[in-house]
Amino acid sequence: MGTVVMKFGGSSVADTARLRQVAEIVVQRQRAGDRVVVVVSAMGKTTDALIAQAREVSPAPQQRELDLLVTAGERISMTLLSMAIHELGGDAISFTGSQSGIITEPSHQGARILEVRPIRLIEALESSRIVIVAGYQGVSTNKEVTTLGRGGSDTTAVALAAALNADTCEIYSDVDGVYSGDPNICQQARFLREINYEVMQAMALSGAKVLNADAVEFAKKAGIAILARKSGDKSGRETRVQGATVCSGVTAVVLAPAVTRICGAGRLPELLFTINGMGGRVMAIHHDDKFDILVDRTGVPGRDAERLAQAAQKADFVATDVSVVSVVGTGLASRPSLYAEISKVLSAVACEILGTFITELALSVVVETALAIAAVKALHQALIIDQQ
Repeated sequence: MGTVVMKFGGSSVADTARLRQVAEIVVQRQRAGDRVVVVVSAMGKTTDALIAQAREVSPAPQQRELDLLVTAGERISMTLLSMAIHELGGDAISFTGSQSGIITEPSHQGARILEVRPIRLIEALESSRIVIVAGYQGVSTNKEVTTLGRGGSDTTAVALAAALNADTCEIYSDVDGVYSGDPNICQQARFLREINYEVMQAMALSGAKVLNADAVEFAKKAGIAILARKSGDKSGRETRVQGATVCSGVTAVVLAPAVTRICGAGRLPELLFTINGMGGRVMAIHHDDKFDILVDRTGVPGRDAERLAQAAQKADFVATDVSVVSVVGTGLASRPSLYAEISKVLSAVACEILGTFITELALSVVVETALAIAAVKALHQALIIDQQ
């Protein structure tokens, strides 16, 4: 009998009808012979709604209280799913992050997992119960409830898979795996059946939403393979993220549509603290005589550019809205002509490059938001489809 960790995202548990569908999947999996641990996100947009309510009460809520508030979303999902499983004749028990033994560093709104002590989970599994765990949360070394940052339920699932020595960690969402480009933008996007940890993490850091970057890093360290699947899809279609897969050349073109570019010589520590509290993610920082910072607003409720601009102004910076398009793959450093190729492609669609930053596995360009989709389509066609 193997152990499997199954994580279901917010869209998979968006309402009670979908929760019942998840319950059916989970019960069938246990009856097939597996010991099952399920990690759930909050239902739909619950987290955003809770944060919005908090800001109606206080423009700058205390982070401790905010963590206590937003973790309620996952607790709602876990208890409702447990109830739905019982209605199907299954035996389930739900646990919060702290009850599951997920120990984090003593910080709020983006704490990192230090260790997992899954004593109660093991006891429940040994009693043939289905274990339901609230994702995105833990308890700090100073005994405070903490959250793991946006997408943290993925990290919860991988951390539990490692601690329980699970056979697989399966991440279920509303897409059936990882593609070379967003299928909603690039109609010819290639389905990637296998991808290695490094490229997947680079894609996540560049803006791809299928998997969380911290979760991929955790999986890499623990040697846990991640299977990305679509909830309710019985075709067997999936993307396997693991270490043995060989990738070469350009793998994907990724768009981060909601980015704020912050420039100036203001008070950087104050600004970074505020960005973290809002749920923003710093993509890059360049410093010459002034700072040039790119912040992905995906984790900011409503992708609120105005609040971030106000925070930048308060710290003596200037903010503008942009988008970032990244070409991700391996061996890019040994392809010196790549920037020239990108420039040529974007010039053909009248898209000006406003800035560039390079990591080991990605070459990213800053563009006007109005031209971002055209840029993604053109680069995906030229660097992936035309190269087949």
